[in-house]
Amino acid sequence: MEKDIILKAENISKQYRLGQVGTGTLSHDLNRWWHSVRGKENPYLKIGETNDRSTKGTSDYVWALQDINFEVERGEVLGIIGKNGAGKSTLLKILSKVTAPTTGSIKSRGRIASLLEVGTGFNGEMTGRENIFLNGAILGMTKKEITSKLDEIIEFSGCERYIDTPVKRYSSGMTVRLAFAVAAFLEPEILVVDEVLAVGDAEFQKKAIGKMKDISLSQGRTVLFVSHDLSAISTLATRTVVLANGKILAIEETNKAIAIYSSVENSESIFIQEPSLNNPSVTKVEIITSEGGVLQGSSKPFKINFGVSMPFENFENMSLSFQILNHLEVPVLFEYVFDIDTTICRNKGLNQLSFVYDELLLYRGNYNIRVHLAETKTKQKFQTIDCCSFEVEMIGFKEPEWGWQKNVCQYIDKGKWEQI
Repeated sequence: MEKDIILKAENISKQYRLGQVGTGTLSHDLNRWWHSVRGKENPYLKIGETNDRSTKGTSDYVWALQDINFEVERGEVLGIIGKNGAGKSTLLKILSKVTAPTTGSIKSRGRIASLLEVGTGFNGEMTGRENIFLNGAILGMTKKEITSKLDEIIEFSGCERYIDTPVKRYSSGMTVRLAFAVAAFLEPEILVVDEVLAVGDAEFQKKAIGKMKDISLSQGRTVLFVSHDLSAISTLATRTVVLANGKILAIEETNKAIAIYSSVENSESIFIQEPSLNNPSVTKVEIITSEGGVLQGSSKPFKINFGVSMPFENFENMSLSFQILNHLEVPVLFEYVFDIDTTICRNKGLNQLSFVYDELLLYRGNYNIRVHLAETKTKQKFQTIDCCSFEVEMIGFKEPEWGWQKNVCQYIDKGKWEQI
């Protein structure tokens, strides 16, 4: 059966010049123009570095996106994930035609409604009601069509009491509520949603995810959804794009894509960092398993080694804790030691300690460790580190034919069946 493609990105790349507005200097613009009139390629497309915010680099030109290619079918929910600076928001701005790509093209069929930042497209001096009509008109809706949806939009947003108040007096959460309601209920063929839903409260996030499910499954409209909430991505998206440094790392079924993202984000089984000169700091986290990598079965010993650097003697009221997170970055285990200065970490310099599970009763899947170092009285947090991914496999486990899915539970239960 032929695919019904509603959105297609072909060879999309976006280049920025650091520290500049627009394309940069007049000489660079003239150089581009001179190459263009002679039928030659833009000379600055051959230079520039990969988008890695953590490195200094040597070029003024950076590729925020490079060679992005994918297709989206009608009615599909496509997730887009990646760490900060991976290029997610840049990609959505290009798809929404807020900014133009440096190279490549976007082909779409139908209206695109975008929810990229809090208040995008809203006029702060106009009331909520007036902004509904303004946004509807921008989307190409007639006044009659907007009026027919008005009551649903206001009710869903939960802003009825303030609907005739200027939007500039709204909180960020109220603004997002109204903006999402407008985008969802004015029936665009493609709905583009960035991380802004995180601004809303838990109740609204649940409503918004439910609404996106509904417009996809029931109404056959397409959703592109960017979020750092991997649980929401897992719930909503059928396929997911993983971005890293402006390039596509993977386009896979969502659970597989999340596993790839999690393993890349915390790919080393050992974390090492230079000690802080002024504050206590975790300088080492290391996983030790009997198998040396993947845990073959859950009931094997499992050790985590820590190195904590102290800038001087007898640092008081310290707390070291760690969580084990699943592939959705949801904590499943939590361990801590209070006042580590009185028991373990009294000495200036490197102090080493370990935590041992004689039996780690985790179900198969991908996990990583989140470490916290804090002062217990003032609640000052010195560090939070995500590191050290590891995998649990089950020896001899055969996949049932009726569609058992990976990561459907967290623990191996040590209970037993009895006949009564």
